[in-house]
Amino acid sequence: MNGAGDRLGEWLAGRVDASGIAPVDRFVEAPREHHPSYLLEGAKSVVVTGRAIPRGIFHSPAYGLHLLHRASHSAYNELDSLGLKLAIRLESEGDLAVVVPAYAPLTVSDSGTRGLLSLKHAAVLAGLGSIGRSGLVYNEDFGSLLRFGAVVTTAALGGSPLVDSDPCPAGCTACADACPEGAFAPDFFNKVACALKTSHSIFQLTMAQDRSPANRELVLNTAGYNYWLNCSECQRVCPLNS
Repeated sequence: MNGAGDRLGEWLAGRVDASGIAPVDRFVEAPREHHPSYLLEGAKSVVVTGRAIPRGIFHSPAYGLHLLHRASHSAYNELDSLGLKLAIRLESEGDLAVVVPAYAPLTVSDSGTRGLLSLKHAAVLAGLGSIGRSGLVYNEDFGSLLRFGAVVTTAALGGSPLVDSDPCPAGCTACADACPEGAFAPDFFNKVACALKTSHSIFQLTMAQDRSPANRELVLNTAGYNYWLNCSECQRVCPLNS
C-alpha cells in the first residue's frame, strides 16, 4: 500500500476485524456488469472490510442457526454503516466513493443471482484470504467466519499482499462429509444445492404468479432480505473454524 492506504488502514484498525485494498486492475476476471468500474466511473481501488461472527455459534446445541442468522445480519448492518462512513471520509479528501452492500440488494437475471460486486472474490483480491474447498473465503485468523463489505473509490490506495496458498489441510474432507445436500464433488462445488438451504420468508408465495428475473429481484431485496439459514454444517465441522 502507499501512504494513503496506510493511513486508511490505521483509521480502520479497531473498527473491523480485517481489511485490505485491491487495486481495480486485479479484477480482470470480473463480469462487466459486476466490475468495480461498473459501480463507479473512474474506480481505482476497492477497500474490503471484514467482521467476524463468534465461533461459539457452532457450539450451541439447540440454537446455532438462530445465532448464526442474527450474528450474520448484525455484521452486514455494521459493515454497511462503516462503509458509509468510509465513503464519506474518502470523499472529504476529494475522491469519489460508493458503498458495496454487505448482502442486499442483489441482482437477478437469467444467469443467476449476484451481488453488485462479488465480495468473496474482492476479499481474495484484497489479500484477506483464499477460497477453500467449501467455496468460502478462509482467513488465517478467522477461518470462514468473516462477513465482508466494501467501498469502491477513485482514490489510488495501492494494494495489499495477496494470499495464494490453499487454506485447507491436506486431505481434509470434513465439509464434504458433513454436507447434507451432497454439494461437494472432487473438482466442483454445487452452489445451487447449497443455496437451497437458504429460506426467504414469503419468497415462494410472492413469486407464485411471476417468476421473472425482475420480480425475483424485487422480492429478494424486500420480503426476502432477512434470509434464514437451514444449514451451517460445513462451517461447524471445519477445523479452520475451531
